[in-house]
Amino acid sequence: MRIVSRRTIVSRMCAALTLSPAAGISPMAAWAQSGDQTGARSDSWPTRPVRWILPFGPGSGVDVGARLLADRLSARWGQPVIVDNRPGGDGIIAMTAFLNANDDHVLLYCGTGSYTVHPYQIEHLPYDFQRDLAPIAHVANTVMAVTIPASMKTTSLLDFIALAKAQPGKLNAAVPQGISELVFDGFLKTAGIDIQKVPYKDVVQAVPDLAEARINIMYTSYAVVRPIATAGTARVLAVGTQARVTSLPDIPTAREAGVPSLEIDGLSGLFGPAKMPLAVRQKIGADIIDVMKDETILSRLSASGQAPTPGGPEELGAAVQKQVDQVEALAKMLGIAKK
Repeated sequence: MRIVSRRTIVSRMCAALTLSPAAGISPMAAWAQSGDQTGARSDSWPTRPVRWILPFGPGSGVDVGARLLADRLSARWGQPVIVDNRPGGDGIIAMTAFLNANDDHVLLYCGTGSYTVHPYQIEHLPYDFQRDLAPIAHVANTVMAVTIPASMKTTSLLDFIALAKAQPGKLNAAVPQGISELVFDGFLKTAGIDIQKVPYKDVVQAVPDLAEARINIMYTSYAVVRPIATAGTARVLAVGTQARVTSLPDIPTAREAGVPSLEIDGLSGLFGPAKMPLAVRQKIGADIIDVMKDETILSRLSASGQAPTPGGPEELGAAVQKQVDQVEALAKMLGIAKK
């Protein structure tokens, strides 16, 4: 039986989808300020129920944040905010539903890791992230963690690199596809080490293998490894955030650990249609920033492995641009061309 890779399936799915891309391409430097400056007034939005489309299933970190915010904003806006989970297709299913809605009351609440890497992974990509979407609000950064089995004697990232260099090709890793894999590949090349990546349909399936030392290192969200880290069967060597995570004060950042190549912000936030007026997006962003002053929301986000980073359209636009630039630099270093 012929086995078809996951990326081939996603690529075929993209080729089969028919989307209606927004007309006009805004300059990248002004992405956050782009959009149709006419239309709905900010003081009258929303005029009907609002729907947030998520590319993840219920219970994910992004889903937890979306539901917390949706509950608070429903009360503030006097309109229901419905969370619509559309997992699958590496985010393409959710993106399709969002773009086909063509409605300024249907928004996309997502992490950006897949979308910023898609141009290097998928042929005939049926959307352009910075053409078809307009940033609304930065909500949180998913905390990425470098984790090894507790049974390994290694206690730092530099020690692990030394171990890998002493045993070329003998150690293995579990890394989810998308931006995490791209960053990890950049780390391997920068460090000059050879580690075999073990493919998993879902990286969560690698957690027990890591705890039992069948996997030597894992680079994924902290939320995935937190159960075995708190149980003492795994050791987190570093986090990928720029600053230490408040809820994990004793764990160094990758940069502090001497390996800045593993630094990445797992951005998550809210996006609207490309022509959504800036004034409306600024209003929504301001409302999200305000409700995120609630300590319950902040603590729940932290508990789900996210670092709260509330900001408006300008902040999210700048953060996404930074990630786009990082992905482009990594792809160039690894010799990966756009599809």
